[in-house]
Amino acid sequence: MRIGVYPVLKRHDGGTYQYTVATLDVLRDWSVGAIDGLPPCDHSFTVFAQNTEAPELQSLPRGRWRVVSFRPPTSPAGSAPEHRPDPDLVRPQGDMRAWMTACGVGMMVYPSPHRLSFEAGVPYLMPIHDLQHRLLPQFPEVRIDGEWERREYLFRNGVRHAEILLADSETGREDILRCYGRYGATKERIHVASYSPVCTEPPVEARLRCGEVLQRLNLPPRYFFYPAQFWPHKNHLRLIAALAVLEREHGIRAPLALTGAATGSLREAALADVRRAATELNVADRVHLPGYVSDADLAALYTSAAALVMPTFFGPTNLPVLEAWTLGCPVVTSDIRGVREQAGDAALLVDPRSVESIAAGLELVWTNDAVREALIARGRQRLRVFTRDQFARRLVNAVEAAVERVEARRMKNNREEALCLAR
Repeated sequence: MRIGVYPVLKRHDGGTYQYTVATLDVLRDWSVGAIDGLPPCDHSFTVFAQNTEAPELQSLPRGRWRVVSFRPPTSPAGSAPEHRPDPDLVRPQGDMRAWMTACGVGMMVYPSPHRLSFEAGVPYLMPIHDLQHRLLPQFPEVRIDGEWERREYLFRNGVRHAEILLADSETGREDILRCYGRYGATKERIHVASYSPVCTEPPVEARLRCGEVLQRLNLPPRYFFYPAQFWPHKNHLRLIAALAVLEREHGIRAPLALTGAATGSLREAALADVRRAATELNVADRVHLPGYVSDADLAALYTSAAALVMPTFFGPTNLPVLEAWTLGCPVVTSDIRGVREQAGDAALLVDPRSVESIAAGLELVWTNDAVREALIARGRQRLRVFTRDQFARRLVNAVEAAVERVEARRMKNNREEALCLAR
């Protein structure tokens, strides 16, 4: 079968971009027999790319792989539906189905949920990384300006029509079943493939670059680190308040580096709130805001940090935790459902609702080298659960399961058609 892939290749998309790269890497290696323990790949692949010259596509072998420009024949698939779409009313894109079929594609893989999956009507596999609009609808980023309705349109129909769904964890699978069981989600159609971190620079090389990166970004030699876009759910404000508590109660003037994009009105407002809070709490001189940084700089920042501090409200899994473990950085993160499953005993868990709990975690990793070293060692151990090999095996198994469903349905339809003709 020829399998289509619709990638997300904009680096500013963060975890979605990383997941796309990991998916492409696995499918590429599988297609050339470069993954031990997997059956031979009998499929070919077509990538529908917005930018066919993207560097992430250049390593794809041109034998079994084709890269075509994403130029649909009529209406673009990226055009948004009405401001508040009806979650139960699918807007079919027959022209897209005809185009993909003409390209020889029998099934699609979407590394990120996309409404094209069910609107085009071509069988597909799709991951669901989180359902926070259902679980934590009080946050504006999943609620306002029709965002809740858009997400519900996407997930309700994406779940209903998918051949196979991917979850990042058992908690993620439970969330899908609980939220969308009534829309056709079943346990056997949800495969769990724990995400494996993609690090663009080895830890040793990252350490060698630390001095240059810190000087260029005007950062001190030791600091807490939080790489995250400025959404309210990222909980930057309580982290800023915890810095003030750390100084007031323990006399520790610890710096904090906050990287990440702040595009769009909501994130711009969140960043403004961070600046305002830092000024009001007299910690502005220790809150560093380098903005968006390259992957190479990001790796260096992890290796110099006293700890990754990620008091987010969203899960069930978070990429920075895996990146920190890979680069030998201790982790302080949220004691919430899902994140507990990901972290195990390899992170210091704090209550994200409590400034005092966050401050206590900061104080412990800043002052206790034994705790830091133990967290680093446990992080290395924990990474054995999140290897590329396990991600590759589970992803390939999910793809094969989806193909089997498509082929079984095709054979059934052929038999029924033959019976009708024979009558």
